[in-house]
Amino acid sequence: MAVKTIWPVEHACGHSVDADLSARPADQRAGYARWLAGRDCTDCWQATRTQDAEATASWLAGQRAAEAEAARGWEVEFRMPPLEGGERAVAWGARCRHQLVTAAYAALVTEGTTSEAEWAELEDAVRPVTRAGWWIDQREASPADLPELLAAATGTDRPTENPHF
Repeated sequence: MAVKTIWPVEHACGHSVDADLSARPADQRAGYARWLAGRDCTDCWQATRTQDAEATASWLAGQRAAEAEAARGWEVEFRMPPLEGGERAVAWGARCRHQLVTAAYAALVTEGTTSEAEWAELEDAVRPVTRAGWWIDQREASPADLPELLAAATGTDRPTENPHF
């Protein structure tokens, strides 16, 4: 008598299907059918993934909006000029600039030995770097490296004629 190839599976989601397990070796079919029974059916699994993806996208959009609002407020408070580049690059670059500069303040002034006067000079060096792509490129840099990074920025990274707004 041959081992059956079609196995009735009652999935964890409550749906029943007849699973064709003919592609599996005969000695693995029963175990695989038990494993399938502990999972949602394909349709329910895909629906859950779609819902999770939508929820993740919604959450991420909310996070990005909150980060953008924080960056805008910071730009106004510290008189940072607008960044230059494509629309998406400018939005991303603004978030990166805000995160890097505020983290650098914490690392260099709050936790480090940089004085407020030295920080003011560093902040003045931040203003003329208005190319969004430069800030995006530095998004994973160590905040303590900001002075060195600003010193290495080229003229193409500082396209603004009047850096003090």
